[in-house]
Amino acid sequence: MSSDEYEILESEEVPADARLPTHQGAFRIRVFHDTASGLDHVALTLGEMDGPSPVLVRVHSECLTGDVFGSLRCDCGPQLNAAVRQIQEIGWGCIVYLRQEGRGIGLHAKIQAYNLQDKGADTVEANLLLGHPADARDYGIASKIIHAVGIHTVCLMTNNPDKVKQLANNGTKVAERMPLIVGIGDENRSYMSIKVDKMGHDIPEDKLDS
Repeated sequence: MSSDEYEILESEEVPADARLPTHQGAFRIRVFHDTASGLDHVALTLGEMDGPSPVLVRVHSECLTGDVFGSLRCDCGPQLNAAVRQIQEIGWGCIVYLRQEGRGIGLHAKIQAYNLQDKGADTVEANLLLGHPADARDYGIASKIIHAVGIHTVCLMTNNPDKVKQLANNGTKVAERMPLIVGIGDENRSYMSIKVDKMGHDIPEDKLDS
């Protein structure tokens, strides 16, 4: 899907734009309403977005179970926390938080997929058995948000080459890709292997074995 098919709606009278002091720094939070999906997405920024270039960026899809409840079934929570820490350490960067729960299939279907995984299906098989794509995420809106906050060149924190490709296809200049390999443990080792074997994520084998 082209980024031209997305429209970001912002209120000029009272913008959804405010300070967000956190334990990891004084960030700025901006909410962008995606008129195509009806969902609100977030840009969390620290420092100036015009550099030094490229700007460190994490495009993170919502994961209630991992980000909020600390689920060990995935690496989502550790990735988000590691990205925020990395941005805080260097002093500038952006988290684009997309409302794409469950690789884009939604929370209800995601928990249904968990049920199938508990019965032996892997993460890709579970989505397909429910009639969903293995990965339904779309990063066109992320490119719109990255442009809207003033970022011109990106160092993208991800292990997912498809994310790099989608952002580039939607007009984001990705100068570098920084691996974000964290949160691997006994509960999600199989899940992480499926990311590599079936979804093309770039995670060294020794990281999965450790």
